[in-house]
Amino acid sequence: MAVAQSEMVAASLSEHFPDYEFEIVTKTSLADNFQDKPLYAFGGKPVWTSELEELLGSTEVDSVDMIVHSLKDVPTTLPKEFKIGAVLGKSDRRDALVVRSGLPYKSLSELPPDSVIGTSSVRRTAQLRRRFPHLQIKVIRGNDNTRLAKLDDPDQGYTGLVLAAAGLLRLDLGDRITEYFSFPHFLYAVGQGVLGVEIRKGDEFAQSLLDKVRDVPTTLVCTAERSLMRKLEGGCSIPLGVESFISPDYVLTIEACITSIDGKEAATGRLTRTVTTEEEAEMFGQDIAQSLLSQGAGTILEKININKLSQTLK
Repeated sequence: MAVAQSEMVAASLSEHFPDYEFEIVTKTSLADNFQDKPLYAFGGKPVWTSELEELLGSTEVDSVDMIVHSLKDVPTTLPKEFKIGAVLGKSDRRDALVVRSGLPYKSLSELPPDSVIGTSSVRRTAQLRRRFPHLQIKVIRGNDNTRLAKLDDPDQGYTGLVLAAAGLLRLDLGDRITEYFSFPHFLYAVGQGVLGVEIRKGDEFAQSLLDKVRDVPTTLVCTAERSLMRKLEGGCSIPLGVESFISPDYVLTIEACITSIDGKEAATGRLTRTVTTEEEAEMFGQDIAQSLLSQGAGTILEKININKLSQTLK
């Protein structure tokens, strides 16, 4: 997935700068080596970014100039020496269901009681438990191909998986999708389906390249979403879902929801406002976060303990 995403960014840059060569460098992270553990065991999202940032900040000859991320995996607060240089146009932002090969089911509503759904996401777990309390949720790790192999192995015991549709589509695995989820029943993650490119602050050359490929409307949407999450002081352990839309004349609407891990409580908020600058998007995110807090999101978040959460999801 990481390679496919990097190739997408490199291809976009090459279209604008055909005389330049964009080399892709790969690195295996700590989390990739321990795929039997839930993400919370590593302390959250920085596990995906910190090791890559070591390369970005290095002065050695094998250092890199840009890091391509799934934006949903990027902490809302970056180390002071780095920044998001560009957000690229989004693909499908929804979550999707994949059912084990050979089973007749096409949707969650068709699954019999105690069917096992695999996910490593707190947000997905909370939303699944809220709407489908009769299903069992089991942690599953690995890239999409690894997860699909586990799903299709009857000995693993999974009936289906909930994954980001964008990842499956980027890997040409869209034919495995049996159901797409959408508002109001399921809200996607902040930054889901969007690529973000991280660079060093002060690297004007890299920024000048990325200015040619950045998508302004998507940047405003994701700036607001990430400001919302930052205000709630959340990381990958926060059960925050959003549904966002920006019109051609930059009227932004975000629906947001914090759901308790057992699915029994939820706080929701909705805000619509014209947003034309990143500063306005930052304020938009803070305002909708305040709306969630006024609806009880703070109480829900206070109950979340990462250690207990890890046990709950096993």
